[in-house]
Amino acid sequence: MEVVVLKVEDPSCFWIAVKGCVPGLVSETAYENLNAEMKQFYSSYKGADEIKGEEVEKGQVYVVFSEELQCWCRALVGSVQCRADGYQLGCFLVDYAKYCSVPSENIRVLAGAFAKIPHRAKKCRLHCTKPLTLHIDYCENTAKIGPAKRWDTAAIQHFRKLLEEATEVKATIQAVEDNVLDVFLFVTIRDEKICVNDDLVAKHFAHYKETEGTAGSSSDDCDSEVSLNECVPVEFVGPTFHARPKLPFGEEMSPRLEPGLAGCNSVLEKRSQRSRKVPKDNTVPVVGMVPGVPSKEDKAVQTERLPQFLNSNSFQTHTVEDDQQSFQSVGKEKNFVFLSKKIEPSSVLETAPLFDGLKKELVRNKFPGPTFTESYCWPPVAWGCDVVAISQQGNDPLLYIPPVLTLLQLKSDYQALPNMSGPLALILCPGWKKAQLVFDLLKTYRKGCRRLHPMLIILGQKKEAASQVEIQGCEVVVTTPYNLLRLLEHNTGFLCRLCHLVLDEIEVLLSDTTEQVFAILDCYKKATAQGDLPHQIIAVGTQWNKHITPLVKEFMNDPHIVITVIEEAAIFGNVHQVVQLCMNSNRTAELLKILDFTQRNLQKVLVFADSVTEVEMIHKALKSNSVVSLKKHKESKCNAKCVLERWRKMHSSGTPAVLVLTDDCLQSLGIRDATCVIHFSFPSPGVFGQRLQSMSDTICTGIKDSAVDQEHTKAKSVILLTENSSCHAPGILQYLKHAEAEIPKEFYDLTARVLESEENEKSSRPLCASLKAFGICRNRTVCPDRHQINLSIDMAQNIAAEMIETPERVTILPLLVIHATNYFGRIVKKQKDQYTVLAKEMNDYFKVSGHRISVNTVEKSVFYGLHEGANCHRVQVVETPAEDEDKENVCKVTIKYIDEGRTSQVNSDQLLHLPAKFKSLPPQAVEIVVCRVKPIDNEVEWNPKVTDHINHKIKGKLHHAKVVHTLGRTVWVDPMVGVTNLPTMKMWINEYNIRSEILSTGLGTDNPEHTGEIKKLCRQVAVLDHAQSLEHLPAKPEAVEKCGTSVQTSSVRSTKEDTAGLEEASSPQDTSIQENSAESCNSSVTLPSNDVVQAKEDSTMHQQKSCHPQVKWLQDKMTVTLKVQILRATDTKCEFSREKVAFSAYSEGKLYVVDLELYQSVIAEQSTCVIKDTEAVILLVKEKKGAWCKLLKNKNVHVSLDFEHWEESEDERPFTVGSAKLSYLPAGSEDWFESSEDSNTDSDE
Repeated sequence: MEVVVLKVEDPSCFWIAVKGCVPGLVSETAYENLNAEMKQFYSSYKGADEIKGEEVEKGQVYVVFSEELQCWCRALVGSVQCRADGYQLGCFLVDYAKYCSVPSENIRVLAGAFAKIPHRAKKCRLHCTKPLTLHIDYCENTAKIGPAKRWDTAAIQHFRKLLEEATEVKATIQAVEDNVLDVFLFVTIRDEKICVNDDLVAKHFAHYKETEGTAGSSSDDCDSEVSLNECVPVEFVGPTFHARPKLPFGEEMSPRLEPGLAGCNSVLEKRSQRSRKVPKDNTVPVVGMVPGVPSKEDKAVQTERLPQFLNSNSFQTHTVEDDQQSFQSVGKEKNFVFLSKKIEPSSVLETAPLFDGLKKELVRNKFPGPTFTESYCWPPVAWGCDVVAISQQGNDPLLYIPPVLTLLQLKSDYQALPNMSGPLALILCPGWKKAQLVFDLLKTYRKGCRRLHPMLIILGQKKEAASQVEIQGCEVVVTTPYNLLRLLEHNTGFLCRLCHLVLDEIEVLLSDTTEQVFAILDCYKKATAQGDLPHQIIAVGTQWNKHITPLVKEFMNDPHIVITVIEEAAIFGNVHQVVQLCMNSNRTAELLKILDFTQRNLQKVLVFADSVTEVEMIHKALKSNSVVSLKKHKESKCNAKCVLERWRKMHSSGTPAVLVLTDDCLQSLGIRDATCVIHFSFPSPGVFGQRLQSMSDTICTGIKDSAVDQEHTKAKSVILLTENSSCHAPGILQYLKHAEAEIPKEFYDLTARVLESEENEKSSRPLCASLKAFGICRNRTVCPDRHQINLSIDMAQNIAAEMIETPERVTILPLLVIHATNYFGRIVKKQKDQYTVLAKEMNDYFKVSGHRISVNTVEKSVFYGLHEGANCHRVQVVETPAEDEDKENVCKVTIKYIDEGRTSQVNSDQLLHLPAKFKSLPPQAVEIVVCRVKPIDNEVEWNPKVTDHINHKIKGKLHHAKVVHTLGRTVWVDPMVGVTNLPTMKMWINEYNIRSEILSTGLGTDNPEHTGEIKKLCRQVAVLDHAQSLEHLPAKPEAVEKCGTSVQTSSVRSTKEDTAGLEEASSPQDTSIQENSAESCNSSVTLPSNDVVQAKEDSTMHQQKSCHPQVKWLQDKMTVTLKVQILRATDTKCEFSREKVAFSAYSEGKLYVVDLELYQSVIAEQSTCVIKDTEAVILLVKEKKGAWCKLLKNKNVHVSLDFEHWEESEDERPFTVGSAKLSYLPAGSEDWFESSEDSNTDSDE
């Protein structure tokens, strides 16, 4: 029969209406007449019975007025919500398959005459077509396609696309179950007939599955079938023909044929015979008992029974009321949710409890639909209830913004509030950056609501700032705890109208600003204590925090608690986390001790192991020690259902239930009621959560007093910590600290060594910007950058000695402002600045059109010229397109202006050949950091207001500064003063001090520890440089300067002279005049002492007359490759010996020498040297195959790893897992970490 699809949620839930005239069915004309009669009756007839909101019953059909359709419609009531302005009803229009929300005044009793006609919308699902999805096992690094509980988004989109593109849709009904039609759906697209069921299977979105309980099937048959609980490998999916159920009338359909057009035999023959009936031409197919699909109809039902069912009033859309469950697993396997109270999720935007205008605005902004967490958070927030939501998406403001905006549309709820100025909703964020994000979202989505006038309040420490805040007419305020307390000091009545308080990123708020948040909560509680006014607290975050418990108990009213992260639910439910120390060889003995305790308490125990071999070993050991246990792994003969039944029978019979299994079996078993989990193999953070989920039903469902927790906690998680547990130790330690578990000192020691190793792996990363700017990085464990000195990077390019003639006072020209205290610019010489001369020469040179020669081939790291307007710049290419992308002559390249510090993208044809005479002057750009000032309120970034103010103040203007430290091309200055030159009077006028300017904004504060932390950081250079130095130091610093290495390559410059005079003169209030002393311009450079460390050459042979180029190296098992960075080398020589390699060459008139003493031996006769345009490549053949742990016997500052081409082998990885190799040995713990591959204990046999 031909149908029209009214609404689609997914292939298992859609609604259709029969199109045209079908014998025995109500026609479309009849429904049109019904609508007209209802419109006339309910619009004009006063006898239509009105009904009060409290009398409306869920699950009953009424008549409602639809604002969208502008007509009276029959509707099934799904929810009834009581609000201040009346009742709001969530309805489903049974003739249009639409969800809507209507006020109680727009509902009427359904008249008997209008109830006789059956509902037009029929709920359907594709017959025997079940979803597939891709299951990724991160532990085994495999991906498999297997059955899913929920349709993938791609499958739903493909299903909808087929229906949208179809010019004709037909359906054949195969079965009826719970008032839902099981259908085969056929569409016509561009004259091609397609079976939708088969098309989804063919594209691997679905598979055919007959429901359990099929007549004629036996348990043996079921066991011999491929279990749908097991994942099907990707490589085995994709048959030419797909196994599919046979149609009731005996034909099997080909994936793109309509019934009756053609048939083909299935690849798989069905084991049982099915009843077949051939339909007449003028009838629709019979609703029979389809194998695998339970039906309430009898097998012998004839064709004439179908119209009776379709016309029956019993066909309604409803929600099945399940018993309240604290834990639910909805949709995909990882979709876990803990609920303190039952919530019906709103998984579709149409059914979400949001204002209609807001829904349209969400769609307009391409909102993809409620996420899993949002589907559970939105309803209780929209009801006005207190809510605590903990989720991995807990930092997403859309968890609360849409329902809060919906609440603010109800003007009647706020009529009783005092007629004063103040917001209705207040959103507290942990910092200005998150507050700005929330404010931007409010401005975006307020377009679909009435005028809300959201306001962002960020106050500095100025006392007058709070008095300048005007909140008249503002209904939503976004701020931070510190800023709100400053405002409350000035305006005590700010919270008098507050109804909705949102705590965003609650774990950060309660960790960093605990006192401030509870002070605000006390103020809010006092402000809402008088009168029966609406008030609501919403707390969202990614982690449970111990301070949430007093928040719930003291300030919330029976809140809805929603947790979608099993690890956080375990903390909330007081799962006892235990860390048990043992040797890797003694794990079995330790396991027996733990099981001896659990047996006395009759617990359900799961023991998780890594491999099949480990499971078998544990099972055998338990059996030999008279511990009754079961085992399950992927090679087990017994299926999951059998193991699960035996495991539960053991517990019910009074026997301790112990199951040893691998992680990949947990999903098929579906265990949720374990009371003890033992991690025999150390878990990764991801696997750890999956294991904890097996105890979800046991986790206590309420917040208990801490005094009772330990005595009454049922669930327990035991981790066996061994010497081989280093890989995932930091992640697990962080969780255990968060859970406030008792952690042994050895665990801290092990984690510290792992973190140290991880820090060493960051050696190729840049030095942490926060560490340079403020002297501290608060998130070292997650920060991707380096926090230690790397000489090969930090000292690769150093500020020339002549650039800093007198550290007490240098002239700085900032050209690029990164933030308020970090800039790039040049150090300007007071007399005859070399770059000024160079820039003039370059401009004169490139004015001649014949000199502007475009580069044909762009190379990385090479210097070029760039003509922009009237100026020419020296630039370096830092990034080029990938080889497969570089197909055209002209491409985009990333360049760095080496004399300014900024980067940009230009076309490759804009780059000009740069003559060698313009390359002799070293790059002039230096990084400048102003010391001893940081953002207020423990912020980690500067507010843009401060940065914009400083940028406008200093960019392109001369400044005087005192250099307190240098590292590579970074200088730390304190103070830095804006100056104006009066050349006629030979004087400089100090206009402002940058540090004072920042403090005057009220958004900065003193940072006295900054200089000390930088000094401590730079001391690492002295240690590293001393370790790498040779026995003899250069006799004279001038000799070092001659070979291209300045005295200023020292890592640290400290000056201890008193700076009071400069700081006093630099005060913005007291403008003073300084004489321009020529003495400071001509002072000679002296060697620094104490903290100053000279750069040293690796070789003494040529240190007085040659330079050492940069060398990068990499290796494989057979060879070592050295890349000597030298441009257009001439007169090259390369000599090889068994333990030494010597290279020398001239470049641009300078002699470069490399003399390296190798750590291991090479075959000199087979080693080679190839000279290229930008480098010399030396290939050393190893005498013995294998990896070298280092290249040289003595470290060399000029030699470093080539990280761009480094490939790490399995044997070189820092974490070696296994009993034979140890990665980290804590000091003083040799006995505890002693490894033994073989164990003679009885427990390991």
